Amino acid sequence: MSERDRFPNARLLIFAKAPVPGQVKTRLAGRLGARGAAHLYKKLLHRTLAIAVSARLCPVELWCAPGVRQGFFIACRRKYGVRLRRQGAGDLGRRMNQALNQVLSQGHYGVLIGGDCISLGAPELQDALQRLATGTADVVLGPAIDGGYVLVGLRQPCSALFRGIAWGGSDVMAATRRRLRRAGVVWSELSIGWDVDTPADLKRLRRVQAGEAVPSASPKYSVV
Repeated sequence: MSERDRFPNARLLIFAKAPVPGQVKTRLAGRLGARGAAHLYKKLLHRTLAIAVSARLCPVELWCAPGVRQGFFIACRRKYGVRLRRQGAGDLGRRMNQALNQVLSQGHYGVLIGGDCISLGAPELQDALQRLATGTADVVLGPAIDGGYVLVGLRQPCSALFRGIAWGGSDVMAATRRRLRRAGVVWSELSIGWDVDTPADLKRLRRVQAGEAVPSASPKYSVV
C-alpha cells in the first residue's frame, strides 16, 4: 500500500484469465486469430493494470484464473507491484462473490473489474470508490452496453447479486437491479461502459484509439 493511496481501506480487484491462445477472447479469433486475440487480451490487461496502479487510489489485487503461477501473471506482479490472488471455483458469479467476500471479511470495501474494459479509467474508478467510501451507496455498478456490467463495488456482502445469473447474457444488469430492489439495497450506477469481446467492440476500440491519435496523447495505453 502506498502512503499516497487515496482510499487505503479499499481494494481494487482485477479479474483476469491466463492469456492462453484459444482460451481468451475467442469471439475475436475469427478476426485476429487465436494468438492475435490472446495478444490483444494481454495488452488490454496491461492497460488496466497501468491505469489502476498509477492512479494510486488503493491497493490493487490481480485475481488470476486458473492460478497465480502462470508466467504472465508473475511478470505482471514484478512490473506493477500488485498482489496476485487465485480465483476460486465455480461460475463467474460464485468467483466474484468469493473474492469480494474475502476482501470484505478483512474490513475493506471492494471494487471488482475485468481486465479488458476499455471504458474504465482512473476517473471512473475514483468515482466508484468515492461513492462507497462516503456511504452514498452500499453497491456501485458500472452498466455495460451489452446489458451486463463492467464494475461492481460493495461495502458489505450481497451474495444474492451473484447467484442464478445467466452470465454473458443481455439481462445481467436488469436482473441485478431487480434483486437490489427486492433486497432494499441502496445502489448507485456509473455511466455506461463497454469492454472488448466481439468484432463490433474491436471496431469501436479502433475508432476510439484513432480519435486519440494526436500529438499530445500518451501512447502507453494503446492496445491496437
